[in-house]
Amino acid sequence: MNDGSLDIRGITVRFGGLTALDDVSLTAGLRQVTGIIGPNGAGKTTLLNVLCGFVKPQAGQIQFDGRELTQLRPHRLASLGIARTLQGVGLFRGLSVLENVMVGANSQARAGFWSALLGLPRSDRDERRLRQQALEALEAVGAAELADSMPDTLAHGPRKRVALARALAAKPRVLLLDEPASGLSEHELPELGDLISKFAEDATVVVIEHRMDLMMSVCDTIFVLDFGKLIAAGSPEQVQSDPAVTAAYLGAADAGPAEAGEPPEAGPAEAEEPKIAGEGLAGHE
Repeated sequence: MNDGSLDIRGITVRFGGLTALDDVSLTAGLRQVTGIIGPNGAGKTTLLNVLCGFVKPQAGQIQFDGRELTQLRPHRLASLGIARTLQGVGLFRGLSVLENVMVGANSQARAGFWSALLGLPRSDRDERRLRQQALEALEAVGAAELADSMPDTLAHGPRKRVALARALAAKPRVLLLDEPASGLSEHELPELGDLISKFAEDATVVVIEHRMDLMMSVCDTIFVLDFGKLIAAGSPEQVQSDPAVTAAYLGAADAGPAEAGEPPEAGPAEAEEPKIAGEGLAGHE
């Protein structure tokens, strides 16, 4: 489909003898917030890792706006406008807030390596443009006043805002948010919900989150995974009243992750100093 939607068809991922995703299909629409929920070990983060090229599926296809994405590497996906945040913050300690956000805009750079090395005028123009994009992204998340601060001087909430700004600096057409509310207090959730809705005005937004109050208030459509299978889909109201969803969450609460034999969530380990490669994906945090 050439309508700006993200279309996932029959995605299957196996790690040895474990099936992390089993024939998962869903569509995330343009200018909508699509939520993916499920108990721990359901395969949510694995699915996001597939969408941004960290994990290659054994079967299935991913298309965005009619273009095949399944075999593309992360840096190519970033150049097509697919940005992601991870569960942690992962800011560079040695860079200011503004410089951290500029890293997220790196996929928009036009000057090449030699232009930057030699200090050619084109490189200077490029840096000014990326700096302006970073400032606009900070303004969009209400953190413009933090531009000159160092990450270690900020509390967790403002650091999360900076991580969101870094994703926005890439001017994404698809924004993948992995637990954006982690570490935030209850009174910070409504403001985060407003930000996510604002992001969806110009992009396709996919959110993974455990905070059900946030998901029910911000999502247009929710898909539910359990043990790698899609068990429910619909509006927040439909999902909330689905007996299969209730059973999945109650079963997870009773058994606990150790007893359930659930497949591990696959993803790169978080580090405080993330690698720059593919930083257009909102940073490999």
